[in-house]
Amino acid sequence: MNENVQFGYAGFWKRFLAFIIDQIILSIVSSILILPFIVFFGLSFLPFTHIKELNEFSITSINLQNSTEGIVLLSSFVIVITIFSIGFTLLKWLYFALMESSAKQATLGKMALGIKVVDLNGNRISFGKATGRYFGKIISALILYIGFMMAGWTVRKQALHDIMAGCLVINQE
Repeated sequence: MNENVQFGYAGFWKRFLAFIIDQIILSIVSSILILPFIVFFGLSFLPFTHIKELNEFSITSINLQNSTEGIVLLSSFVIVITIFSIGFTLLKWLYFALMESSAKQATLGKMALGIKVVDLNGNRISFGKATGRYFGKIISALILYIGFMMAGWTVRKQALHDIMAGCLVINQE
C-alpha cells in the first residue's frame, strides 16, 4: 500500500445517493424478472390468491394445527419468499461485483455521480475483491449501519467494507 497516493475521495452523501440509484435500478430489474412468473402462472403462484377477502386475512384465519391447507399455504409462502430472496441476493451480488470490477469500476449509480471503486493504489479491483467488498457490507449493516456511516468520518472516506476489502471510492478524474 502506498500511503503517499492522494485521491479525491467520494463522501458519504454522494455514495449514499449512488446507493439509492442502484437500489431503484435493482428494484426495477427484479420486478421485470418476476413479471413472467405473474403472467405465466397468474397470481396463483402466490399463496394468498384463494383467500376471498385479502383485507380480512390474518395468520389467525388459518388453523395451522388442524388444517392441511393452512400448512400448505404457509409452506408455499415461505418457499416463494425464500426463492425470491435468494434470487434477489444473487442479482445484487452479481450487479455490484461485476460492475465494480469492470472497466468502468462503478455501478450505474456510481457512474451517474462520477465516482468509482479502486484499490488502495488507484487500480481496478478484481471480481474477488469486489465480491469481498459486497459481502463485507453485511457486516457494515449488522453493526447498526455504523460500518456505512464510517465513510463520513474516516480520513479516506472508507466504510468498514472498504477497509476490509482494501478499497477506496473516489471521484472520477
